[in-house]
Amino acid sequence: MNKPLVIKIGGAILEQEEALKALLTEITKLKLNAKIVLVHGGGCVVDEMLYHAGFTTVKKHGLRVTPKEQVALISGALAGTVNKSIVAQASSMQLTAVGLSLADGDMITCTKSKLELGEVGVPSPKSSQLLDALLNGQFLPVISSIGALDNGDLVNVNADDAAVAICQLLNAKLLLLTDVNGVKGSDGNYLESLNSEQANNLIEQGVIAGGMTAKVNAALQAANQLRRSIVVASWQSPEQITQLLSGVGVGTQIQPDFV
Repeated sequence: MNKPLVIKIGGAILEQEEALKALLTEITKLKLNAKIVLVHGGGCVVDEMLYHAGFTTVKKHGLRVTPKEQVALISGALAGTVNKSIVAQASSMQLTAVGLSLADGDMITCTKSKLELGEVGVPSPKSSQLLDALLNGQFLPVISSIGALDNGDLVNVNADDAAVAICQLLNAKLLLLTDVNGVKGSDGNYLESLNSEQANNLIEQGVIAGGMTAKVNAALQAANQLRRSIVVASWQSPEQITQLLSGVGVGTQIQPDFV
């Protein structure tokens, strides 16, 4: 049986209705032969809601700092507004979508991040029972990057890390969709592949910076734990997903250190 495919989306695609429709159209085709899970962030929506509530957005190492007083708003934005908007759009296209957060079905457990980011969780896979049942029932799980600690406190989770944890949970393939065609090298061109040594050098040089640093680090973690490459590609060309599943190289392949 083919491995499930975990697709992570976030950022600009959530602000462009036609782009999301194009991606969901591609997923509709893929679901005929593959089990798909959609994991999402939604930083742009969160930033806007925080701004209107009088809060400022702070980031460290390309990761959002989440003060305790912002948790309810961020959770409502991601697990509520963004998640249900994606589910509604998918349902309008005859995809039987189910909106979830990381804590649902005990699928992901979280510990508090040690990076002084506030109420931010580090996710780890726990139980695949719920997702297995949904995928076997031909549903499309749509998972927000809101998790919970063992004491029940809600935490914000970097969406790339959330996608990696879901990927580990299902032993799945992973596609991290961003608004660029992959990871750029020092010459400004997109790289076909990238390993940890190359990535560390590019991060030190400042070539890989901001949110891409977090994305690349998450992909390297997944590649090494799953012993296979992870793809970083653009949501602007959703047809690439079909090409990827057909074995055609797209975007930047993040390579494991060992094979």
